[in-house]
Amino acid sequence: MSRIFGAVRQNGYVVRDIHAAMKHWIEVMGIGPWYYMDRVKTDWFRHRGQDSAIEMSIALANSGDLQIELIQQRNDAPSMYREFLDAGHEGLQHMSYWSHDYQALYDKALGLGYRIGHEGQIGGDKGRFAYFDTQAHPGTVIEISDISGTKGPFFEKVRQAALSWDGTRPIREVGGAKS
Repeated sequence: MSRIFGAVRQNGYVVRDIHAAMKHWIEVMGIGPWYYMDRVKTDWFRHRGQDSAIEMSIALANSGDLQIELIQQRNDAPSMYREFLDAGHEGLQHMSYWSHDYQALYDKALGLGYRIGHEGQIGGDKGRFAYFDTQAHPGTVIEISDISGTKGPFFEKVRQAALSWDGTRPIREVGGAKS
């Protein structure tokens, strides 16, 4: 438990091949089902204060209460994901903390001197997220995410699906006929 941000709710892995990563997590780790979004639409995205036209695929699954996120950036737009890959890394890039009072947590972090690396919004006003520039070594970026909107119930759906997953339908496309 972080005295600043609360409980870690998600570990985020930046990968070069999201399909190979899902296969590994399913077959080796036994974790699923994965909710896969081929092209995530951001309402807006900024990297180090500049607009960036990021294109990415995301997959989500849970192990207990911990959500695992896989991210594959699909273009060369500036982002902390691209910086991570360009530095020769692949794997755990961030830990995420979720909030129903996002603005208060965001303001608290900025007040404590945290600097934003990239931030954006998915799914409307209550879908904001921010990654703080905290990487002293790979895997230590801090993300905060607003779950007071549509993300919260979706994340709960992913968690519930993992509780009773019997190994069938290991990959479920979000927005497709198989979700």
